[in-house]
Amino acid sequence: MQYYKLLSALLLVGLLIQCKEEKKSSDEKDVNAPMSEVVESKIDTTPILVEKPENIKAPEGMVWIPGGEFIQGAVPQDKMAMDHEKPAHKVKVDGFFMDITEVTNAQFAKFVKETGYITIAERAIDWEEMKTQVPEGTPKPHDSILQPGSLTFKKTKTSVPNLYDFSQWWNWTIGANWKQPNGPGSSIKGKDNDPVVQVAYEDALAYCQWAGRRLPTEAEWERAARGNKPESIYFWGDDDTVLSQMANTWEGEFPVNNSKADGFEQRARVKSYPPNDFGLYDMAGNVWEWTSDWYNTNYYNELNAINGPVVNPQGATNPYNPNMPYAREKVMRGGSFLCNASYCASYRISSRMASSLDSSLEHLGFRTVATVSMLKEDK
Repeated sequence: MQYYKLLSALLLVGLLIQCKEEKKSSDEKDVNAPMSEVVESKIDTTPILVEKPENIKAPEGMVWIPGGEFIQGAVPQDKMAMDHEKPAHKVKVDGFFMDITEVTNAQFAKFVKETGYITIAERAIDWEEMKTQVPEGTPKPHDSILQPGSLTFKKTKTSVPNLYDFSQWWNWTIGANWKQPNGPGSSIKGKDNDPVVQVAYEDALAYCQWAGRRLPTEAEWERAARGNKPESIYFWGDDDTVLSQMANTWEGEFPVNNSKADGFEQRARVKSYPPNDFGLYDMAGNVWEWTSDWYNTNYYNELNAINGPVVNPQGATNPYNPNMPYAREKVMRGGSFLCNASYCASYRISSRMASSLDSSLEHLGFRTVATVSMLKEDK
């Protein structure tokens, strides 16, 4: 299942296109996405679980996220908010456990060692399968291109007047994978505590199955990120002047020069910056994180149309993105070391982007969650 991994390289689509999306009214709906197929979540009057049950112990490396009601989506004072972060809407989620950090290279390496798992970026590419998922008539790339690999970032030598054209800073790199995240010659040696990257959605699910965990829903992720600051732009408040102290982002002119004011140019080891209210690290910047929700451009509008808070929303029932009609995309959250105010400022809590299932990128990782019911089943 590698069609979009390579398609991203061939056509350079499916990669953070929403960072500079063409704005349309945030309350405008696309008639091509039927309402009946968008929302599977309904209002539920069942009380939510707020506090951690006394008989349940937090798994190692995880922390309890109290259940609660909150407003999901862009806050009113956020001038950088994009249309797909609106409208804000009421949500309730049960309490759950979440990894304190993003899954690290060391943790992923242990999984691979015990299971023999091979990531998507390391697998051979099947053109016959891939071409069924691309526009009809797309020519077959040369065999020299149809090789396992992934997308890596490259600086530009001069200023970039058109930030819509992300082909200027992304490369299809044969041989790039989680062990060589920046391509051949790069290594994770000595970087056990860096977040693992170059993992596609399927890879993250495989890790979750092995670990007895799952990926967070988008609502769970935002509940965890907001902590006790339900009305803030960032997890620490609204002050962007302290950004370099709080998160690993791109500081300087993107994508030409990174001043490294925050101490890092690429990925930072986990726990390099202060945690949020719930004790979670890197909920802003460093690497994007997969969630389990399909990316559907109408989803927030449909949730907002429901009269009351939606309990434990599971995301849209189907993916839909008019800019990417062939893609099957999942929502990713949290921003990365490539986020800059001139580009997408995705270190904001409400920031959300989409990535195709087969995409593996050098700035995309994940963290896991566990529910009380999952832990009871393990006993």
